[in-house]
Amino acid sequence: MVEDKNANVNVIQNLILENREKLNISGVLDVLSFDDQLILLETELGLLTVKGEKLRVNKLNLDSEEVIVDGLIQSLSYSNTEYGKKSSGLFSKIFK
Repeated sequence: MVEDKNANVNVIQNLILENREKLNISGVLDVLSFDDQLILLETELGLLTVKGEKLRVNKLNLDSEEVIVDGLIQSLSYSNTEYGKKSSGLFSKIFK
């Protein structure tokens, strides 16, 4: 369980990966972009990037905040940056 400091609400998110071929994700707020090699999801815990080969969004139910991805899953990574907001990192300061 992870506590969201801004809302003081406990957030539970599950990622279930079966044989690197099927990924069940809960807590998905939106699918921001996808193709057969990269899927970008907005989740309750930040942006989640799924990389792989022959990726396909098999199930999408935003009412239950659930997504199932099929394909060869090669990596999963979270980013705390919210989609569409400007970063305050080094590169954003250099390239104003």
